[in-house]
Parts: sequence; structure tokens; C-alpha cells
Amino acid sequence: MKFKHFVTSPVLEHNAFLALLVAVTIAFAWVLLPFGGAVFWGAVIAIVFMPVYLRLARRWNDRRTLAALATISLVLLMVVLPLMLLTGMLVKEGAALYQRVQSGETNFARYFEQVVAVLPVWLHDLLAHFGLTDLDELQARITEAIGRGSQMIASQVYSAGQNALDFVVGFFVMLYLAFFLLRDGLALSARIRAAVPLAPGHRRHLAEKFITVIRATVKGNILVAAAQGALGGVAFWFLGIKGALLWAVLMGFLSLLPAVGAGLIWLPVAVYFLVTGAIWQGVSLIVYGVLVIGLVDNVLRPILVGKDTRMPDYLVLISTLGGMAIFGINGFVIGPVIAAMFMAAWDLFATAREEALAVDSPDAPPK
Repeated sequence: MKFKHFVTSPVLEHNAFLALLVAVTIAFAWVLLPFGGAVFWGAVIAIVFMPVYLRLARRWNDRRTLAALATISLVLLMVVLPLMLLTGMLVKEGAALYQRVQSGETNFARYFEQVVAVLPVWLHDLLAHFGLTDLDELQARITEAIGRGSQMIASQVYSAGQNALDFVVGFFVMLYLAFFLLRDGLALSARIRAAVPLAPGHRRHLAEKFITVIRATVKGNILVAAAQGALGGVAFWFLGIKGALLWAVLMGFLSLLPAVGAGLIWLPVAVYFLVTGAIWQGVSLIVYGVLVIGLVDNVLRPILVGKDTRMPDYLVLISTLGGMAIFGINGFVIGPVIAAMFMAAWDLFATAREEALAVDSPDAPPK
């Protein structure tokens, strides 16, 4: 009788169903793994451009398919095509820089020597203690680092060319998924929220936090980084610095990291100008870097993201670096999202616990 009761128990049926649910979810994730990057960016595109889609759908009398097609076309024209052109130009610029370093036309060791020559004795001795005054070795290290960077970029482009079919399929999957998530995303997200075994208020809070951080990271961080990189590149081009596009991309990339920023690129250049007698170039670059490049974040980010969506800079920095270490380039979005969901989940737990303790408190008013 006990065995019969066990095999017909609702608890067993419930546990078996949960095990089946977990198993098919893991299997489905395994199936999607080869196109994980395409699926991820398809979902990100849908989340970021959903307001554009909704606006077009309302204007065109709820023609959802047409609105989704128009939104995907905007993504291609505004994001994908410029990014492909920039990548090609960046590869060319990196190869040119490597050739200039190898030929000696660009000699970073000589630039460093000019800076070291005007340093105080104690600072010169400190650099010598760490072996940073061996200019031949320094030049060799810089040349090797630039060579590795150029080769890495070239190998990635070559690999994409060799695996053109995989690239095309992944690109098509990304756009195809983004189209359907735009068109049917609201209904799909409603079903997902309904299936999550949490209180309605908690589900709503976590969903809003997830969408907000995705949009903030992509729309805010990328646009701010692009603006800072472009402004820095224009300054370098105006000052006659070779490889302005490459330095602009590096400044934009570093702008994704709070507390690091584009200053790691333009500040050493400004210092070099000052110590080599190019006073007006150095002063102009410092003033421009502080008042224009540096303040872009403070001006644009509240407009693009909103003050209430920001996380502490130290948390963004750590989660971005950790995310990129684990997930590659996708990590600059995944890392902050995980950090934001971590904070939101613990905030909900703390709030629920405080409410429960307040209800159980002897001083609580009777119900």
C-alpha cells in the first residue's frame, strides 16, 4: 500500500515534472549553444529597439510584421553596416601601425626616452628599479605587443573569411530571431513571466530591472564610448597624430570601463607634448580631454540611460571585466546584467524579510 501510495503521490508527479522541465531546458540550451552569440545579440537587438518597433507599429495601425521589418532595416543601416566598415578600416590601420613600428618610423621607446629625460631623479630611479628604462627591451616589447594585436585582429578576420558559412548563418540567425522577438516579443515575455514561480510584484521588478540594464548597457555605454572615441580621434587627427582611427577605437573601448576611461590614451600623449616643448598641443589636449571627452559621460549618460538606472562604478567595472574574461566580447553586456540581477534579487529578499519580521514583531499592529 505504501508503494502504491508513493507511485501515485502528487509529490512524485510534481518532482518528475520538475526534473523533466530542467532536463529539456538544459537540452534546449545545448542545442542553441553553437549559435549562442547570435541568439544573445538577437535578443539584445530586440530589447534595445523595442521602443522603435512599438512606435512604428502604432503609427502603421498595428502592422506588426511591417514595423518589425522596418526596425531590422534601421538596425542594418545604423549599426551593422557602420560596424563592418569600421572593422575593415581598423584592420588596415592596425597593419599600417605595425609596419611603421617595425620600420622604426614610429619608435615608442624614443618617445618614452624623451619623457624619462625630464623626470625627477627619484622617479627615474624608481623606473630603473622596475626595469622600465631599458629602451631597447621596451621597444621590443611594444613591437611584439602591437604585432600580436595586429595578428589577432587579422586572424579573427581571416577566420571569419574561412568560416564564411558559419558567419553568414549566425548573422542570419541573429536578424531572424530579432525580427520575431520584435514582432512577438511582448506576448512571449508575458508567457515567460507567467511561468516564473515568483510573486507577481517580484516578477515585474526583476523583468523591469533586466530590460533596463540591457538597454542602459547597450544604448548608454556603447553610445557614450562611441562619442568619447570619436571626439578623441578628431583631436588626434587635428594634432597630426598618426593612426587616429586606431587610437579612437582604443579610447572608445576603454571608455566602457568606469574609472579607467579614454584618459589612458590621450593623457600620456598630452604629457609627451608638454615634455617635448609642444606646449600648446599638450595644454589644448588636456583641456579638450577634461572639458569635452571627460564630461561626455556626465552629460550624455543621464540623457540616454537615466540617473536611477546606474549601478556603482566599481560594480560596473568589476562585472564588465569579469564578464569579458568569461564570455568574451559579449561579457560587457552579460557581466553588468548579472550584477544588476544579483543586486535586484538580494534587494527583493531583504525587503521581503524585513516585511516578514515586521509582521511577526510583537509591536506590530494586529490584523
